[in-house]
Amino acid sequence: MQLYQAEWCPHSHRVRQRLTELGLDFTARQVPADPGERADLERVAGTNEIPVLLPDSGEPVAGEEEILAYLERFEERPDAGRHRAKAREEVPTFEELIR
Repeated sequence: MQLYQAEWCPHSHRVRQRLTELGLDFTARQVPADPGERADLERVAGTNEIPVLLPDSGEPVAGEEEILAYLERFEERPDAGRHRAKAREEVPTFEELIR
């Protein structure tokens, strides 16, 4: 799966954190900072807003809440709690996703 995102985006961070907790491999696709320059994203997903998840099969899922709801179908990896604790420790300025 592919995640169109930006490192500075807190919504993208929450999605990346959840993908890690689930143990799902993904390719991060960096987008331009200016939404007007995201023609590639708009072509594949119909939007220039991030984050957007492109599953290996199926339609694009746009927006943090929609992506997190989509990811509910997957089981957490056994060490998900440790990943959450490490995120709290290392990146305290980002809002954590509590499950």
